[in-house]
Amino acid sequence: MDVPLAHLDRPFDYLVPAELDDVAVPGTRVKVRFAGQLVDGWLLSRADDSGHTGRLAYLEKVVSPEPVLAPEIARLARAVADRYAGNLADVLRLAVPPRHARVEKEPHTTGASVPPDATALDEATANPATARAGSTAPGPAESAAAAEPAAAAEPAAAAEPVDPRGWRDYPTGPALLRALTDGRAPRAVWSALPGEDWAARYADAVAATVAGGRGAVVVVADARDLDRLDAALTGVLGPGRHVSLSAALGPARRYRAFLAARRGQVPVVIGTRAAMFAPVERLGLVAVWDDGDDLHSEPRAPYPHARDVLLTRAQLAEAGALVGGYARTAEAQLLLETGWAREVVADRATVRARIPAIAPTGDDPQLARDPGAATARLPSLAWTAARDALRADLPVLVQVPRRGYLPSISCADCRTPARCAHCAGPLALPSAGGTPACRWCARVAAAYACPECGGRRLRAAVTGARRTAEELGRAFPDVPVRTSGREEVLTDVPGGAALVVATPGAEPVAEGGYGAVLLLDSWALLTRADLRAGEEALRRWLAAAALARPAPAGRVVVVADGALAPVQALLRWDAAWFAGRELAERRELGFPPAVRMASVTGPAEAVADLLAAARLPGDAEVLGPVPADEGRERMLVRVPRARAAALAEALHSAAGVRAARKAADPVRLQVDPLSLF
Repeated sequence: MDVPLAHLDRPFDYLVPAELDDVAVPGTRVKVRFAGQLVDGWLLSRADDSGHTGRLAYLEKVVSPEPVLAPEIARLARAVADRYAGNLADVLRLAVPPRHARVEKEPHTTGASVPPDATALDEATANPATARAGSTAPGPAESAAAAEPAAAAEPAAAAEPVDPRGWRDYPTGPALLRALTDGRAPRAVWSALPGEDWAARYADAVAATVAGGRGAVVVVADARDLDRLDAALTGVLGPGRHVSLSAALGPARRYRAFLAARRGQVPVVIGTRAAMFAPVERLGLVAVWDDGDDLHSEPRAPYPHARDVLLTRAQLAEAGALVGGYARTAEAQLLLETGWAREVVADRATVRARIPAIAPTGDDPQLARDPGAATARLPSLAWTAARDALRADLPVLVQVPRRGYLPSISCADCRTPARCAHCAGPLALPSAGGTPACRWCARVAAAYACPECGGRRLRAAVTGARRTAEELGRAFPDVPVRTSGREEVLTDVPGGAALVVATPGAEPVAEGGYGAVLLLDSWALLTRADLRAGEEALRRWLAAAALARPAPAGRVVVVADGALAPVQALLRWDAAWFAGRELAERRELGFPPAVRMASVTGPAEAVADLLAAARLPGDAEVLGPVPADEGRERMLVRVPRARAAALAEALHSAAGVRAARKAADPVRLQVDPLSLF
């Protein structure tokens, strides 16, 4: 039932009236009477009798005869709910989009590529008498990293091999495609080369899977990546062979695409994290691109991550898995070190031939030539690289971590950060002649005076993308300057001299590649109070540097000390080395993914109440409390990975106890949250 209460997270039995017998099939939406109210639910299975000895109520209504909840997705949803200490109803709300009645009534034809099986959640459902509105899925799935390799599926007969093309740059790449074509279940972690057309490589992997008679699900971080992948798949598979699922689609378009996949009309579904639960018949491959992007993390309970959902799905369906990116997360490195997946990387000779010339500005030779490089925002090396590329009629990309004009300002006299007098939020300047305003409450501070010294003059503490574009426009007056960020994200840049100022993730692709890429304000990424600060900085740098031309035509300048580990990984284009180093440090310090960690956030009394009710594993460590937002606090619970299922079950049971007591203060449970601080 669609009731978000932990103590009601279980199946309930109902009788099926005779008039609903034909339409009450497993996977349909239903309405039932519960506690005197009419609530939504899912019909998961039907049986001839029930183990319940009391009186059973009848189903009130079958909302639609369309069996939108596939058997595989029901099992997956239960496993995800158990892994993240959540409720099945919350996961199903993420897995199945809201119904659109008009779309359901549209005529449709079933494609021949993937045979549909719209009604079978349970083979023994002929002439059923009772229905169960809950879940009959097995218990929680073990972590993909600790699981044994799945058995290979039966090879497809007479499958047409896919031309490996760009995969030949990776020694094990062609073998990956052959395994997918043969119907096996390879698991790979792919480190992409700079300048790689990653969308085309994913399209090759999907085509190989389809050639083997199976389907695929591919998840990317944002709409721009989705457009690239959509174009690549259309070119390889042809039109009408895949659908795109994204939360940005309107209700009708999203539901229409979902139904096409559920009815077996298409063998491939791509999309943002909304597609991680997409129903695909005979699933043969799940893939995720750039799994380190925080957009892959669902902000709604139970807060699943697309990578982990797809890996769990691969385990349950005995399907192949592909985790790719220019960078590599510690989670992906753990898959390799445990033997769950194999590495797909290019040899060092190929890497050296493909990377641009990369140089830092904070090493000793640069400081000797330019003593101001340690403090200058645009050192001479970066300025020279931009000038030379523009003279060669090539575009230049400038990556700036912060958007806006001056997102942070301070007193020009005593350097005290400028804060709002009402909420203590940071003040920012929207433009050169603008008035300071609070970034939190948006109140204008026209008469600002420093509370420390009384000064009224302000200076920049952090420079944003628009101010950077303004400064570069003055430095190169004859060159067009374009910005790409939250307000307007560019998709591509035509050839010719141009300056492109972009925030991370909004870098457009340049025709033929950029002549220079400048990575500014590295301190803003590296000094964040976050466990993943170094990993995230390297991920953003590699994504931008991958857009540059190979050396000697392409140059990358990172304004940072060359001795720092993320900078060293960038200079050598060695994300694998950094991921291994990062995982080793987290294992030593006891941080995810080396351990399983859960955060419990809420009012202090409510957090203490939940932890007191939780029967935590004996080897669990409770850390904290630490302050959270809005006057709440956070406690962390850490256990070895082998005890992950026990931790999730204990927290979910404790949440059920509080829900049964109708505790007033809510508590948020998150397993392996992206941010621990």
